[in-house]
Amino acid sequence: MGDFQANFARPDAGIDTVEGNLAGQRAAGLQKRRQKEQVEFEAKRARIVADNERSKQNIGAKFSGGDGGASVAERTFREATVGLVTAEDFRRAAEDAKGGRKKKENGGEGAAAPKTEDELEAERIRREKKSKKKKKKKNRMMSTLSFAAEDEMLVTMAAEDDDGFKKNLRARKDPAVDTSFLPDREREEAAASESRRLAAEWKAKQEEIKRQKLEITYSYWDGSGHRRTCTVSKGSSVGQFLEVVREDLAKEFREIANATSDALLYVKEDLIIPQDISFYDLIATKARGKSGPLFNFDVRDDVRIGAIDVRVEKDESHPGKIVERRWYDRNKHIFPASRWEIFDPTKDYGRYTIHGGEVNIKN
Repeated sequence: MGDFQANFARPDAGIDTVEGNLAGQRAAGLQKRRQKEQVEFEAKRARIVADNERSKQNIGAKFSGGDGGASVAERTFREATVGLVTAEDFRRAAEDAKGGRKKKENGGEGAAAPKTEDELEAERIRREKKSKKKKKKKNRMMSTLSFAAEDEMLVTMAAEDDDGFKKNLRARKDPAVDTSFLPDREREEAAASESRRLAAEWKAKQEEIKRQKLEITYSYWDGSGHRRTCTVSKGSSVGQFLEVVREDLAKEFREIANATSDALLYVKEDLIIPQDISFYDLIATKARGKSGPLFNFDVRDDVRIGAIDVRVEKDESHPGKIVERRWYDRNKHIFPASRWEIFDPTKDYGRYTIHGGEVNIKN
C-alpha cells in the first residue's frame, strides 16, 4: 500500500480531462487557429521568395528591352543609331541587323560578328565629328539673331545632302526692316542727352523771364483808393511785393509805418492772393479771377465805369488793392470786401462778374 501511494502520479489535466473541460474548448480553438495561421504564413513567404527569384532572373531582360537574349545584331543596331544619324547610316545599320537576324534564323551560326576595337573607335570618332558639326551649325544660326551694329554681317551655313555635297547658303540682314522699336543704347543715350539739354535750356529761359521787371499798379484801400505804382521782378512773390509796397506807403501813412508785410493783403480781381504765390506763376498759368484776369497788372480802363458791352469779355484788369488785415476783418461783411475770397489755383472761377450780377460773356 505504501509503494502504491509513493509511485502514484496524478495525470496532467489536459483539454480532454474532466478538469480541462472548462478551458479545453477555448484552448483547442486557439491552437487550431495558430496552426492555420502558421500554414498561411509559410505559404505566403514561399510565394514572396519565388517572386523575388523570378524578378532576379528577369531583371536583365527588363533593362535590355524585354528580350533577355536580344541578338548582338539588334544591340549593335541600337548603338549605331543613337542620336541623330543620316538616312544612309540608318539604312546601313538596319540592313546589317536584318542580315544578322537572317543568319541566326537560317544557319544558327549565331549573330553577326562583333566589331573590332578599331571599328568601334572609328565609329565613335565619326559620331563626335557629326556632333561638333551640328553644334557649330547651331551656333552660326543663333548668331544671325544678334542685333549688333555690323551692317555687312554674313553667315555661312553648310548643308550636306545625301551624296555628301556641301552647299553654301548666305544669309544677311534686311536693311529695309524697321528696327526703331528695338532697344538701342546709343539712340537712348542720345535721346536722354537731348532731353537734358532742352530741360536746361527751358529752365534758363524761365529764369531769364523771372528776372524781367514788372510794373504793377495798385491802390491802397482804406475805404477810398490811393493809386500807386511800383516795380518788382516777375519772379518776386506777393510777400516780397507787399514789403516793397509797405516801405513806399510808410512815407505817407503812419499806420503802415508800424505794420509788417504779413499784416497786409493783396486783393486782385476780388481774390485775396496768398503771399507765397509769385507773379511768374500768375502769368505762366494765365490765372483768372472773379472779375478779370490775374496776369495783367497794367490798368487801361475801369470796367465798372461807363457803358459795358456784356457780349464781349474784357481783358482790362483792375488795380490790385492793398488793405490791412484788421480793416478787412472789420469790413468783410460790406461790399466790396464781401465778394473777396482766398485765391485757389485749382478752382475755375468761370465768367467775369461785377457787383455779383453783371456778367461779361466769353466769346
